[in-house]
Amino acid sequence: MTHLLLRLVAPVALALLSPVAPHPCPEAIAAELNLDGINRYANSSFDNSQDQVTSITQFSDVQPTEWAYQALSNLIERYGCVAGYPDGTFRGRKPLSRWEAAALLNACLDRITEVTDELRRLLKEFEKELAILRGRVDNLEAKVGELEANQFSTTTKLSGLATFVVGANAFNGSASDAVNAARAEVGATTFSYDLQLTLDTSFTGKDLLRTILRAGNFGDSAFGGAGPTGNLSGLEIAFQEASGADSFGIDKLYYQFPLGSGFTATLGGWVGQEDMLALWPSVYPTDTILNVLTLNGAPAAYNKNLGPGAGLWWQSNGWSVSGSYVAANGNLGNPNLGGIGTSASAGTGTVQIGYGKEQWALAATYSYLQSGVEVPGSTPFASTAGAEPGSRTNAFGLSGYWQPAASGWIPSISAGWGLNTTSYDDTQDDGALTTSQSWMVGLQWSDVFAKGNALGLAVGQPVFATALQGGATPQDQNFVWEWWYRFQVSDSISVTPALFYLSRPLGQGTPSGESFSQLGGLVKTSFQF
Repeated sequence: MTHLLLRLVAPVALALLSPVAPHPCPEAIAAELNLDGINRYANSSFDNSQDQVTSITQFSDVQPTEWAYQALSNLIERYGCVAGYPDGTFRGRKPLSRWEAAALLNACLDRITEVTDELRRLLKEFEKELAILRGRVDNLEAKVGELEANQFSTTTKLSGLATFVVGANAFNGSASDAVNAARAEVGATTFSYDLQLTLDTSFTGKDLLRTILRAGNFGDSAFGGAGPTGNLSGLEIAFQEASGADSFGIDKLYYQFPLGSGFTATLGGWVGQEDMLALWPSVYPTDTILNVLTLNGAPAAYNKNLGPGAGLWWQSNGWSVSGSYVAANGNLGNPNLGGIGTSASAGTGTVQIGYGKEQWALAATYSYLQSGVEVPGSTPFASTAGAEPGSRTNAFGLSGYWQPAASGWIPSISAGWGLNTTSYDDTQDDGALTTSQSWMVGLQWSDVFAKGNALGLAVGQPVFATALQGGATPQDQNFVWEWWYRFQVSDSISVTPALFYLSRPLGQGTPSGESFSQLGGLVKTSFQF
């Protein structure tokens, strides 16, 4: 308020401070100033309350079009330190003498003094509350200073995910030798963990350098892919470094940056195929269980190959096109064992075209897989065929999802289908894999029984043989089911009990005329920080 008033009376003050050119004689000065008139003006303006103006409309000669209309209105209505001449005029175009300026400034300064006194009274009345606020501000400034002094980085964000899994697997069927062998190998109840530390760094605000450090001890349990059923019972969260259990390693290391006009490039020394796709055509599941049911119904096309690689995607108005290449052995210098673009690269080349909106999306994907690329969701027979030296697989996938606008009884639906053809450098004996398929459907309900909780189930078939060399009929079919419910204990902690069932996980390897199945149960607890 005080600052505004000073702005309004500043011209008056400047008039007082400006030097006046000397006049030739005292009589001329007296004649120009008209001291009697000034005295009458000052008295009528500031000493007689009956002449005090309360509204600018009382001046007959002041129009809203005047350039100083608003300033004069503020002085009158907010501060009451302006009066007019006895005839109801303001005479705004009349020159202002230094005496008149002094009278006007004195009246306005008197009002400033009144305002200042009022502020002092208010400050004294709220002195206790102001002291408390001042103390809180000081504490906040101290804490901010401490955070700035001890912060990890101004450009890097650290986030973590720790997961505990307690569970067991039961094996049943008439194939007693296979059942007994599986029970002996991975039949115990296990308690395993996975720990991920993600460092996200941005240098420009639009780019991303991602580093994921990871450790776990799933390697010797059925949940980690051990046992006769292989990766079919492997959990998406399961991890163990190649150097052994409880060893930290680099799980991901890549850099993403925009190129303009909707393009984004990715380059990494250890990057996953899925990191270079503009669209992931599934919303299932919120909380992962079996890895095979997270691969959009096409595990061969979405194989998550990991290694040195690069990719480029384009996005505009919901449409996206992605292209990438990953070589699992790309860091090896011996061309007989690896390298980039060699026959031993264990490489995956992927192209995806997709269209997505907030509630639905659809994508078509093609991947070329060299020998040695592991498909994390296939029967033992199909996995062995893909690893055959000199083999190559063309994998096609069509996947999509739809989800309701709000949570309720209607679930989100994610579905996908894959078709793969495998060929070999060398002539194969009859019975070799030539064609395989896969599919899945996943349903998920949000906010079940309580906000933040979720319920899900999925069914599908992992990659299984549908045609063999020589025309023989394959017997590689196997169905996979899973059911789970996630309790969201807090924003950072969730507990998810789950069941899964593999109807014939040995596929083509199941003894003729006999049965073999697997039932798994677990409780997964996740901590995000």
